[in-house]
Amino acid sequence: MHLKDCSWMDIEAYLRNDDRAVVPLGSTEQHAYLSLCVDNILAERVAAEAAEPLGVPVFPVLNYGVTPYFLAYPGTVSLRLATYFQVIGDILESLGRAGFKRILLVNGHGGNSPVQGYAVEWMVEHLDVTVKVHNWWSAPKTWARVQEIDKNASHASWMENFPWTRLDRQLPKDEKRMIDLDYMRTMNPARVRTYLEEGNFGGVFQKPDEVMQRLWDVGVAETRDALEGPW
Repeated sequence: MHLKDCSWMDIEAYLRNDDRAVVPLGSTEQHAYLSLCVDNILAERVAAEAAEPLGVPVFPVLNYGVTPYFLAYPGTVSLRLATYFQVIGDILESLGRAGFKRILLVNGHGGNSPVQGYAVEWMVEHLDVTVKVHNWWSAPKTWARVQEIDKNASHASWMENFPWTRLDRQLPKDEKRMIDLDYMRTMNPARVRTYLEEGNFGGVFQKPDEVMQRLWDVGVAETRDALEGPW
């Protein structure tokens, strides 16, 4: 259930019987011809669909993440890593104080991955709360489905092009060769933009919707598995 559909009294009643919560983690950044909010849209939607049959509350997506390499693309917003950890810590503190003792962070952005290490550190000082980080797009079953469909897939390519992240744009027909990610990581934002051009890391720009739905179904099911446990 979306938190926006709940009052504080609804959450208090929920906590009498369950102590799980879901917090989607996204990013506002370039995704070539797709929405700047791809990671927000996907993280929140996969979390909501996974949690719905379980009745677990899904908090609003954290719209900003760690993406300094894309700052030469207008519309991208990046938090410093220290700021990001502080925000995550404050969120976890608030939820733990309220009574949520099992918290699933559904991450939709690779740059946010250091949150895994931070969550482990946070739990050292909060022994009564368990935090799990679920990188939904790279979880084993979901990534296996991506590879089964097309091994040439990455940021801003077909694998993020769903009907709900797509804009009304004419997309290139050609397949883009995969970029050298290690090489890109040596670049400042201006050089990254020159290197990536439109922003796709590699792969075709779109697949049929029925193919994408099959991928999405795996992602939702695997996220639900993470929410169900083990804890």
